[in-house]
Amino acid sequence: MNQQEQLDTLNDIRNIMNRSSRFISLSGLSGVFAGITALIGAYFAHRSITAFGNHKSSSYDNVNVMFLEGELILIALIVLAVAVLGGIFFTYRQSKKKNLPIWDKTSKNLLINLAIPLATGGLFVIALLLNHRNAAGLIAPSTLIFYGLALINASKYTYSDIKFLGMCEIAIGLITMFYVGYGLLFWAFGFGVLHILYGLIMYFKYEKK
Repeated sequence: MNQQEQLDTLNDIRNIMNRSSRFISLSGLSGVFAGITALIGAYFAHRSITAFGNHKSSSYDNVNVMFLEGELILIALIVLAVAVLGGIFFTYRQSKKKNLPIWDKTSKNLLINLAIPLATGGLFVIALLLNHRNAAGLIAPSTLIFYGLALINASKYTYSDIKFLGMCEIAIGLITMFYVGYGLLFWAFGFGVLHILYGLIMYFKYEKK
């Protein structure tokens, strides 16, 4: 066996080990799709907030504020649902292309490690809304921070690139804590623009070749 054959054998062993320990069917296109969906959601959220500001008067009460919050939560849930469905579609397509199972021990570990910080963040945001009526400005940074933590926590079961995306999300979330009036703008950048950039990088790095 010559040196080139030895290198090829080592590469094959490394690829087999990566497939057994890391979920490598994630598609960069799912990141692009999620980013575009987030930007569309941010647009509709901005419209709702603008409409609320234009129509409120000195006589507006907590009922109107609660209605706005409910509308924003609905938009966020729709964005989440559409992004998840798109992610499943592109991941399924990628797994078929690589002839890999979409559901195994590795993907299960990935999902669990992703879900724990996300669920914690969701409960944290709900607690903010229920117990602190003036804490709405902390929702955007909180979601960014917990989402970043979720990505970092799940990165050990998939591409390490996700860890850097998670760090960026946390950094943006922390910055947003000091500029709560621009929460929607930072949210759109974190969940929208960063996802698109990350998705394109992942696509050209792992899929285009």
